[in-house]
Amino acid sequence: MDMETFVAMLFSFIIALVVIRTIAELWSRHLKLRERRLELQSGSYVEAAGRHAERAERLEARVRVLERLATDRGQDLARAIEDLRKEGEPVK
Repeated sequence: MDMETFVAMLFSFIIALVVIRTIAELWSRHLKLRERRLELQSGSYVEAAGRHAERAERLEARVRVLERLATDRGQDLARAIEDLRKEGEPVK
């Protein structure tokens, strides 16, 4: 092998290494960017889940109040009906 061929092969090898290194670096940056996007996205999902949980808690509290009102009023209504029935009975 003569010197010119050796230099040409060495130069080609160095160029190939530089190209491979550049591609590896670009791929690494791409993966880091993708990871960062996923972190930001998961953060927004966590925030949304928190908001939904708070809303669900508020709605559950309102339902409990409505249930209490419905049952309390139902008992009051039943008492009022019974009182009216007693008032309507003839006196003995």
